[in-house]
Amino acid sequence: MAEDADVIVVGGGLAGLVAACEVADAGKRVIVIDQEGEQSLGGQAFWSFGGLFLVDSPEQRRLGIKDSVDLAMQDWLGTAGFDRDEDLWPRKWAEAYVAFAAGEKRGWLRAMGHRIFPVVGWAERGGYDAMGHGNSVPRFHVTWGTGPGIVEPFERRAREAQKSGRLIFKFRHRVDALTISNGTVEGVSGAILEPTNVERGQSSSRKVIGDFSLRAQAVIVASGGIGGNHDLVRQNWPQRLGAPPKHMISGVPEHVDGRMIGITEAAGARLINRDRMWHYVEGIRNWAPIWPRHGIRILPGPSSLWFDATGNRLPAPLFPGSDTLGQLHYIMGTGYDYSWFILTQSIIKKEFALSGSEQNPDLTGKSWRMTIKRATNKGAPAPVEAFKQKGADFIVRDNLADLVSAMNALSGDNLLQLDHVKRQIEARDREITNPYVKDAQVMNIHNARRYIGDKLIRTAKPHRILDPEHGPLIAVKLNILTRKTLGGFETDLDSRVFGTGGEIIKGLYAVGEAAGFGGGGVHGYRSLEGTFLGGCLFTGRNAGRAAAKAVG
Repeated sequence: MAEDADVIVVGGGLAGLVAACEVADAGKRVIVIDQEGEQSLGGQAFWSFGGLFLVDSPEQRRLGIKDSVDLAMQDWLGTAGFDRDEDLWPRKWAEAYVAFAAGEKRGWLRAMGHRIFPVVGWAERGGYDAMGHGNSVPRFHVTWGTGPGIVEPFERRAREAQKSGRLIFKFRHRVDALTISNGTVEGVSGAILEPTNVERGQSSSRKVIGDFSLRAQAVIVASGGIGGNHDLVRQNWPQRLGAPPKHMISGVPEHVDGRMIGITEAAGARLINRDRMWHYVEGIRNWAPIWPRHGIRILPGPSSLWFDATGNRLPAPLFPGSDTLGQLHYIMGTGYDYSWFILTQSIIKKEFALSGSEQNPDLTGKSWRMTIKRATNKGAPAPVEAFKQKGADFIVRDNLADLVSAMNALSGDNLLQLDHVKRQIEARDREITNPYVKDAQVMNIHNARRYIGDKLIRTAKPHRILDPEHGPLIAVKLNILTRKTLGGFETDLDSRVFGTGGEIIKGLYAVGEAAGFGGGGVHGYRSLEGTFLGGCLFTGRNAGRAAAKAVG
């Protein structure tokens, strides 16, 4: 049988687009298959905040941030905690990725028209020792244009390749099997789904109207993770994080279901680190949902007081923005799957941002005028104010007694005692007037304000929570929000997939989340943030170039 293309890419998200562009630019023929419609091109990257992990960038240097490959690698290894035999390739990917982030990554993107917001964010700050989890310095570079801004260069390249005939899109094609002959992957087969005009992210029909079979010399699996499939998340939930949450909300659409991962594994691919995953603990229910159980993550500054469901402050260093999985582990250890922020209007207007391109119209729309208002507005950004007014998880009151009463009513558990909550807030408030303190969170606030980027747009001026001048008081009920799969198919640095016997499966590649963003788990147990999109870029680039070379 004649080949339909040199390479087939399964999945039209960022990693798949990057791989397909590299194949096409090498003069090869590539088919991109996706079960969703054309309106969903770009996948999860489109919905993202567009954060990228870069090391020793011009943006960092302009802000006085001193970074290096050695410091970044120290942070990566302290965060990843590689400790398994199967971490051999993930560690190699980590070393290669940090070098990429410190080297050609920024210039490669910039040559395609990609631009970066000048204030570098400081995500996952840790708070342990120098060799522990977290970013020692700010490294979170926000794409000017957020998620759509990172997708655009590759969609443009793909459309150009489509016009020249080197790239073909086949939307509404659902892969059901890999075609294998004599141990070599030679194509895919599956079902053609009926056309759909639902909006991006909405659940689409699964009605089958036909079938298909396509042949190629190589297949690149770029199908994403499992975050939209809560049953699969619970099935793979690690015991080290406690019992799986009974209630979760989704940070990704329903079609992020892990289906292709199961199909690829059934074909003999080696899936490793399946118990490593990344879910957020600052999830709020979307008051205007696009997909089922649609949740949004709060990107908090350092000042909100964080209480568990029983009314105890989370222990140091589990402050907002410090250690996502440490917070998840603690929260699940309470026996409840939710927690609370208590804050003021002064804090919310300066420190709250919402993850997602649609929640940041200023950055997404590349409007400097709107962006400047973040630092000068009397109120919070409009999307944050909308959640404050309409979100089911937000409570606004003029005094603490009414606030705690409403919190108990919202949870339905009636666990919070006013006197207990008040004592903790008052104790913290007594610490806030001095520049030197013993409250570790207040120390964290002072440290943040020493960084000009945080002082300008991310950290409120220290004040008492119970000071009415900074009111009203606000409480936010925080849910577990599913997001990323950190494990995946074991791959070498060319993104070639290993089989269960340790051999390379000829003709098979895996990229992005399906490959644990590289090697089957480049992040190890934890992420430094800004690393997910970058992992899609790096794995997609490596796979596309390697596959194009391999097909001759």
